[in-house]
Amino acid sequence: MKFCKPKPKSILSLDVGTKRIGLAYCDPLSITSNILPAVKRFDNNKEIKIIRNYIIELNLTGFIVGIPLDEEGQMTAQAIDCKNYGQLLSNELKLPFSYVNEHSSTWESSDRFGIRKDKSGLIDSFSAKIILEQWILEGPELEELAGKRQIKY
Repeated sequence: MKFCKPKPKSILSLDVGTKRIGLAYCDPLSITSNILPAVKRFDNNKEIKIIRNYIIELNLTGFIVGIPLDEEGQMTAQAIDCKNYGQLLSNELKLPFSYVNEHSSTWESSDRFGIRKDKSGLIDSFSAKIILEQWILEGPELEELAGKRQIKY
């Protein structure tokens, strides 16, 4: 699916994993992107409070969630988990959001930023930064999908 470059806005990018969630954000003009510390993922979703605090503190207006599709663009087990987490966040945060295909973002962040054998979550946040940079260039616009069924995979 091809989208137009989105209008600049300050958003949060999430690289959702089973243990941690990498976080990155951009300024309102979508010029610079920065990483935030990755948050531990809890069974009771109490990390959402941390995510909400970042959104308030940084005055972010929406968010994107990376979806790790396979080489053919099909949903994986992890992609389904990410999709469900995006819906959960949307329900909790009441902000526009979208999904971005993030196939191989962890490998790219490892190569691009030279991170190896990371247990701190740094690679997860750099992966979120890559997802964000991809969104800034390719979209989709958050309003295009907000409140509707986000993925038709």
